Amino acid sequence: MSSLLAVRELYVKVADRVLVDGVSVTVGAAESVGLVGESGSGKSLTIKAAMRLLPRGLKASGEIVFDGQDVLTSSRKELARYRAGDVGLIHQDPRAHINPSRTIGQFVTEGVVDTGQMTAAQAREAACALMRDVGIGDAERRMHQYPHQLSGGLLQRVMIVAALLPGPRLIFADEPTTALDVTVQSEVMAILLEQIQDQGRSLLFVTHDLDLAAAVTDRLAVMYAGTIVETGRSEELCARPLHPYTAGLLRSRPSTTQVRRLEAIPGRPIAAYEVGTGCPFSGRCAFTEDRCRIERPARRELEGREVACHRAEELRECVS
Repeated sequence: MSSLLAVRELYVKVADRVLVDGVSVTVGAAESVGLVGESGSGKSLTIKAAMRLLPRGLKASGEIVFDGQDVLTSSRKELARYRAGDVGLIHQDPRAHINPSRTIGQFVTEGVVDTGQMTAAQAREAACALMRDVGIGDAERRMHQYPHQLSGGLLQRVMIVAALLPGPRLIFADEPTTALDVTVQSEVMAILLEQIQDQGRSLLFVTHDLDLAAAVTDRLAVMYAGTIVETGRSEELCARPLHPYTAGLLRSRPSTTQVRRLEAIPGRPIAAYEVGTGCPFSGRCAFTEDRCRIERPARRELEGREVACHRAEELRECVS
């Protein structure tokens, strides 16, 4: 499958501190990829770098290529076109990203109107149709309301509409259900997936919920301490993890079929700049040996997947 988005050896730094450490991930046309890991692992920074939206003071290097266009070296005009039509971003907290002084209609339509993709009338008509598609009733009335008049679930649906309205080829979803209760999470994810699949769009889905990511994506990339430790087909990775960190995440999930004590991963997550010369996970891994502490494992292919672990072959039965 040819890559619509290819991130290669991405580094994000602030001053002399590394926050994202050599991340490489691809998303094919009409493919859904999950980026999974604990808070602070660099997932959201990877998304922001892919859109050239990093906070001031952070610098990205490496390669980010969207359909042959190098995002990191794009001109302002090329970057504006990329953000306005090629990709869409759904944030994790809708209230933090919607201007409270603007109506829902103004928020949803201003991007496509200002860039000349639609007239104001066309944008309102298309937005109302999308709002109905994502389960927002009485769309015309909602367009005149303000964010404080909508629930969190409705606001997240509004964010989906704003991201989908320009017809992007790739959606970045940065933990889009974190701020919602469990019932609304399921509804929002079902709506998002239906819209993406019906239109043949691609998805890069960022989450700390491995179960959710496995259920809605074709492939998974597991991040730890700013780097990717394992990638593979979602069902294969969850059925038989090859990296001890992936196995630890899977064991720490609550079961819906049996009562058992959760197995927490010992220690605490570390940032990329805290990693020494060895494996980033060596301080928390039950299988660490001397080599793991002094030599950084390279990502390599194993059983059709990529894994960064010195002992992956000998441990594949133990960690599953």
